[in-house]
Amino acid sequence: MKGCADNLKDQEPSKNEYLCVHEDVVDKVTAAMPPDEILYDLAELFKIFGDTTRIKILYALFESELCVGDIAQLLGLTQTAVSHQLRVLKVNKLVKFRKEGKIVFYSLADDHVRRIINQGMEHVEE
Repeated sequence: MKGCADNLKDQEPSKNEYLCVHEDVVDKVTAAMPPDEILYDLAELFKIFGDTTRIKILYALFESELCVGDIAQLLGLTQTAVSHQLRVLKVNKLVKFRKEGKIVFYSLADDHVRRIINQGMEHVEE
């Protein structure tokens, strides 16, 4: 690996004289970086996890499939507030639903969501 001193030895001293760039590493990482659109989508996904109410709903659904009324009672929220948050979670493919008569039951969309919540919990409990 080309060192920082190699990058600076032929340069005139300037305000960046302590700048250290390992071009081979930078090139490797640049080649591995996803397109900006993908990184934007990832950032948007993480924003969804930035709301405590949505996290509570996701954690409740981590434990069991629930209807809006169950979630509202569990979290002490109105059904309207829960429905609004479920819509956000559904649009972002974090929850899915099934109907049983007039009742709609919600659950986590897939194992990816379950793993994200589980890993997040492990991280904060360290």
